[in-house]
Amino acid sequence: MTQDLPITPAPQRTHARGRKAARPTHPLLHKLFALYPRLFGARFLPLKLGVFQELVAAHPQELPAAELKVALGLHTRSTRYIEALASGLARHDLQAQPVEPVAPEHVHHAILELYKRRSGKALDQARTQAVQQLVNAIEASALSREDYRERFTPSDDQLQSILEEALSAVAQKHARREALQRAFKASGASVADFAQMYGLPVAEAEQLLV
Repeated sequence: MTQDLPITPAPQRTHARGRKAARPTHPLLHKLFALYPRLFGARFLPLKLGVFQELVAAHPQELPAAELKVALGLHTRSTRYIEALASGLARHDLQAQPVEPVAPEHVHHAILELYKRRSGKALDQARTQAVQQLVNAIEASALSREDYRERFTPSDDQLQSILEEALSAVAQKHARREALQRAFKASGASVADFAQMYGLPVAEAEQLLV
C-alpha cells in the first residue's frame, strides 16, 4: 500500500433539499498533516508504494492500522491527490523526497478520472486539459504511440476520442521537431540565428534541436 487505483468516487451525503453536504475530514488526516505537512499539506504529493506500512511502523499508537487504511483511502481518492498523480510528479517518501516515478497506467487513469470529474462543469476546458496532460504522459512513458494506444485503449468512445486527439498531437510535435532539425542541419546557422529565423525563443530552439 498505498494503492491509488482503481479510483472510485467516495459516497456523498445530501441535505433534504438535495444539496451535497460537506463530508467531515477524517481525524487521522489532520494528524497526517501535522506529522507530514509537505506530503499532506497545501500541496499533495504522490505517495510511494508501501507508505502505509511505513506509517504504521513509525506511529503505531497515533496511526492505528485500520483507521489509517480508511484515511489514506479517502486521501488517495481526493481530487487534489488525483491531480498530483496526473501531473506527472514522482512518488515521494515520508521525507517528501522523490523516490520513484508514478507508473504510466496510474498517470493515465488519473488523467481520465480528472476529466470525468471536471467535464460536468466545463466540458471543453476539461477536454483541453485532459488532452494536454495525456500528451505529457505519452511522451514521459517512453512508449511509442502505437504501444501506448494498445496498452491504454479505453472502452468508452468519448475517452477514446480524447486519447486519439492526444496521440495525434504527439505525432504533430514529433513531425515538427524532425522538420526543424532537418532545416537546422541544412542551414549551417547557429542555434541563436536559427531561432531568430523561425521566430522561436532560443531556449525552445535548444530543446527542439537537441
